[in-house]
Amino acid sequence: MSESNIANLIKSKVSLAPMAGITDYVLRSLVRTYAHDSLLTTEMISSEFLAQNVKTEITKLDDAHHPISYQISGHKPHLMKNAAEYLTQFADIIDINMGCPVNKVVKGQDGAALMRNPRLAQELVKAVKEGTNKPVSVKFRLGYTQDEMNYVEFGQMMQEAGAEFITIHARTRKQFYAGKADWVKIKELKNNVDVPVFANGDILSVEDAVNCMEASGADGVAVGRGVLGDPTLVGRIEHYFKTGMIIPPPSLNEKLDMLRTHLDEEIRLRGEKVAIKFMRKFYPYYISGIRNASKIRAVMVVEDDYDKILEYIDYIRKENADLDIINS
Repeated sequence: MSESNIANLIKSKVSLAPMAGITDYVLRSLVRTYAHDSLLTTEMISSEFLAQNVKTEITKLDDAHHPISYQISGHKPHLMKNAAEYLTQFADIIDINMGCPVNKVVKGQDGAALMRNPRLAQELVKAVKEGTNKPVSVKFRLGYTQDEMNYVEFGQMMQEAGAEFITIHARTRKQFYAGKADWVKIKELKNNVDVPVFANGDILSVEDAVNCMEASGADGVAVGRGVLGDPTLVGRIEHYFKTGMIIPPPSLNEKLDMLRTHLDEEIRLRGEKVAIKFMRKFYPYYISGIRNASKIRAVMVVEDDYDKILEYIDYIRKENADLDIINS
């Protein structure tokens, strides 16, 4: 596919980065409410898992989600090809995860482990391209360790294999999410490949997005953890890049409304019992900065009763009525 067709899909300078167990159908829908043109990305889908479980809520799609990238992981070319063939019916772009630092992923030779095996990584790109007529992208890191920062050569090899879009997290695998993302290093990659490059890592505000673009020279930014507790962030960055105007972060009342919507929609998707447990990871972000946050958080993350959770939300609203803006 030509670069012009990629440009038709990547209409915004900001995207939603993939996060396992986070960027599900519901969160993507919330983000899309505020971000009209930005590329959304699904949570990581294991090609091994998909081969055994074709029916999964991970693939659930709403027409409003387009443009959307479906991210797959794996290290077996035939399974990656099969996954691409299946997901083509949903996706605008097929993305390959070559950056996940989690131990169980890396030990299985997936994710960031592929940065130590660039030839296999190339075979995966080629296999995925055989399985789809959609553009293929890759997401990777600076390298496996500080002494193995091969991101420029790796990016060139992925482009050579047929990747048409790159997202790079500006940390090594060894760093996980510690320290500060080194946006400046991305500039060298951008100067040595011909495909669009989006920078990822530590994009927690509109100001971060602007600073990252200036430091990296990237074509755009991919926002991950910044949307936790603030589904508006991608949209606010999108709006700034289009208009130069900054929309302020959501107020506490707005965030609590989003939390309620998030909870109710997860229940609609997963059922009440599963959804309430799934949502526990999100509560700390939605209520960050409130009075007695740690005590309220400790109670909410063990609560199984839906009505009780709503009571906590109402309590937070009343006890913090004078707080206008709560930063996530």
